[in-house]
Amino acid sequence: MTPSRDIARLIEIMAALRTPVTGCPWDLEQDFASIAPYTIEEAYEVADAIARGDMDDLRDELGDLLLQVVYHARMAQEAGEFAFEDVVESVTTKMIRRHPHVFGNEEARAAGSAKGMWEKIKAQEKAEKRNARLARGLDPEDHGTGFLDGIPLVHPALTRALKLQEKAARVGFDWKEAKPILDKIEEEIAELREAMDRQDEDHTTEEFGDVLFALVNFGRHLSIDAENALRQTNDKFRRRFHYVEDALKAEGRTLDDATLDEMEAYWQQAKTAKQT
Repeated sequence: MTPSRDIARLIEIMAALRTPVTGCPWDLEQDFASIAPYTIEEAYEVADAIARGDMDDLRDELGDLLLQVVYHARMAQEAGEFAFEDVVESVTTKMIRRHPHVFGNEEARAAGSAKGMWEKIKAQEKAEKRNARLARGLDPEDHGTGFLDGIPLVHPALTRALKLQEKAARVGFDWKEAKPILDKIEEEIAELREAMDRQDEDHTTEEFGDVLFALVNFGRHLSIDAENALRQTNDKFRRRFHYVEDALKAEGRTLDDATLDEMEAYWQQAKTAKQT
């Protein structure tokens, strides 16, 4: 089988991998649950390539993410649920329906640009999905019935915190500006200190979470995405630590050989170095 620019070839390759007896043993053992972590991982790798500005990597990582879609669709087809073409039809239908101001007739385009149209369309979709779940004998509310329950649990905690705050803000439950949130952060830190002083592990964990949640909220008001900001800081920490490691290596030493004070001295050098 040869490579191709046609999506049909990728679907054929996945079908071959999943064919009993002649397919790949590892691929044949997988199911939705076992593949899901790889799907999430590939999405992160796409984000990483974008953050690094590496277009070659982005091309490859988008391909890996697309493979995940094809993989899930193939397993669903084997189970008699849906195929890849149904996935494409579903998303194209959704995009056309959600953009009447682009794809509708003149009257629909005018109505589609009205404030709140997006939320109305999503509400209609939610009702349709609820009815479809009822028709299949499933719990009609897979996430719950509350205003915030539609936000998936699968999101990373920082991202989910941001989405919860954004949705609550739509109904006015929000700070009017960023500065007062700093006072809230200091208040939460004080409560964290109190929990630590009492050596209350459960309460300390709770208060630590409150601090993180408040920081996400503060970042949101500054148009800073907490997940992305932390990702950048993680990368900065990695670069600076490598600087320390390389400096020690130049002396013929290892990290295990160095004292904390020596590593700290090189760390301070790293902070002033251009590449870190």
